[in-house]
Amino acid sequence: MPWGSPIGSGLGLNNEYGLRTLRNYFPDIPLVVDAGLGLPSHAARAMELGYDAVLLNTAVAKAGDPVAMAKAFALAVEAGQQALTLAPWSLVIWHLLQPR
Repeated sequence: MPWGSPIGSGLGLNNEYGLRTLRNYFPDIPLVVDAGLGLPSHAARAMELGYDAVLLNTAVAKAGDPVAMAKAFALAVEAGQQALTLAPWSLVIWHLLQPR
């Protein structure tokens, strides 16, 4: 479970290149982004990178309305999963540029 950023920081994905590389190196192993996610968009981005799930605590627990925030994260995860299955052109180009 790689960190998005330091635990409880809410900074999001500090090293997208590293996360993408890790996902590509272990394509068949379930990977979960843990720690540092603060916004639903951070979760969507993790899913767009091909991660299998995100693990949340502080972003939901400390939100003004934790229930609404949990729902927002659930929707973001769904959106990120859908976006990945649609093969966005940015990911296609990134894969083409990688050394084989």
